[in-house]
Amino acid sequence: MPISNNVLVRVKEPESATKGGLYIPDNAKERPTEGVVIAAGPGRIHSDTGVEMDVSVKPGDRVLYGKYDGTELKYNGANHQMIKDDDVLLKFSGDALTLENVEPVKDQVLVRLLPKEDKTASGIVISTPGQDKRPSAGIVVKIGPGRQANNGQLLPMQVHPGDGVRFREYGGNQIKIEGIEYMIVRVFDIVARWTP
Repeated sequence: MPISNNVLVRVKEPESATKGGLYIPDNAKERPTEGVVIAAGPGRIHSDTGVEMDVSVKPGDRVLYGKYDGTELKYNGANHQMIKDDDVLLKFSGDALTLENVEPVKDQVLVRLLPKEDKTASGIVISTPGQDKRPSAGIVVKIGPGRQANNGQLLPMQVHPGDGVRFREYGGNQIKIEGIEYMIVRVFDIVARWTP
């Protein structure tokens, strides 16, 4: 049984073939970052107030977490990951991520990335140095319920679905849902918002 805000996740097995049927060798498989919560601790105790902070997931939840988060381990012969509940980016129902079934946790914000402008309206191709920079702007699609303050109360979110946002260039995790690029970022990584 995990303690504090630790969460034990049974890792989804990596795909062994592409949708077209091509075999993927073990050394080329992408490290999975999703799975099912097997067990969760009761929550961490805030060091200043002694308040037990809620854990955002429960056993049975399907979750997506950061690529380098947690510790790998074998449990009952299967691959598992021990992560902190703060490492959970979002939870979802069903077998696959869809926009309808994803739910950001805590202060996470799901942002649809703005398309890259690669040519002008008249069709001239734009080529600029640094074009491969990581995306840092988009439209808020979904938000979590908020982060807990040291007294256990939820802090209000400062962005809302439909807001345009700019976030730190290296903040968040880029994900694909139904073939569309999104970024999942914490609200404190967002530096500006506007009404599109």
